Amino acid sequence: MSSNVSSEYSSYAIPNSVLKRELNLLTHPEGGYFVETDRQKEQVPSPFANGALRPLATTIHYLLTPDEPNGVFHMNKSATMHVLHQGRAEYTLITPGNPPTIETKVMGPNIHAGEVLQLLVPTGVWKMSRLLQQDLEAATSDALKDRCGCLITEVVFPGFAWEDHGFLTRDAFEELWGGAVPSEARDLVKYVKSS
Repeated sequence: MSSNVSSEYSSYAIPNSVLKRELNLLTHPEGGYFVETDRQKEQVPSPFANGALRPLATTIHYLLTPDEPNGVFHMNKSATMHVLHQGRAEYTLITPGNPPTIETKVMGPNIHAGEVLQLLVPTGVWKMSRLLQQDLEAATSDALKDRCGCLITEVVFPGFAWEDHGFLTRDAFEELWGGAVPSEARDLVKYVKSS
């Protein structure tokens, strides 16, 4: 899959400064910015949290920018649907197993190059997102940086709860591969939470 973006697919309609201000975005503990936009009042027992009651669904806006260009690996017990609004980001997914599998997907508007407009991350999968290096390198001025990023909506179902969330640590990252991290995964360790 090519990650090149042509000008016909590179629209970034709302600058980051406007998004942060008008959407009241906060710094996210995972990296990037977010704001919760909906938390359903109806509660359902979550099959991923031993039947604990959770909202039917929760929704957030999530934004990566040149000053917050990536998140860190984390896992939600619930499934998460990501829906693109503007920009591009690469998602790296690690599915535990023997051996674990690593998959990358680019959320972006160029569907002809294999970019996706929606991305479902199921339960039990570690995920991390980051802006593409070529997009960061092309943002050579403050004005271009203000129009470089990725805005998505995340819908978590059953709804998000911090007790159903975990950050990938360095020890757990190495344990995924039984202590023998393969060469294709070694660069990913910089995206685990340091503490």
